[in-house]
Amino acid sequence: MHSEKIVSFQNKNKDLNQLAQQIVTMLDADGYKTQLTTNSPIGIIIQAQKAGILRDIITADRAFTIMITGNQDNFAIHIGIGKWVQNIAVAVAETLLLSVLFLAIDIPEMLWTRHVENEILQKIIQLV
Repeated sequence: MHSEKIVSFQNKNKDLNQLAQQIVTMLDADGYKTQLTTNSPIGIIIQAQKAGILRDIITADRAFTIMITGNQDNFAIHIGIGKWVQNIAVAVAETLLLSVLFLAIDIPEMLWTRHVENEILQKIIQLV
């Protein structure tokens, strides 16, 4: 089972780098460990891992992966569970991230992930 949500936005005239920074700030304030790459050919990628809860309930190598694609007027935000990649910029350059972006997870993990994913997505929508 895969977990991914995609939300599209049109005619927002939003600076995507600034939006990514706002998302990182929001996640950091919520207690997530984050990493960000803005120079990826596939878009802006943010990984967020919650110390304690996410590590204990799922596993230490999983994280929420948020990808922003498109341009300032028409963009999409992809959010899902993926593997925590130590050097996300290297992984993107090698396109390895695409194959590990969204992992299969068990049903109880999926339910918990969906709950947290929806919470994060609603906060992102408020930022937009």
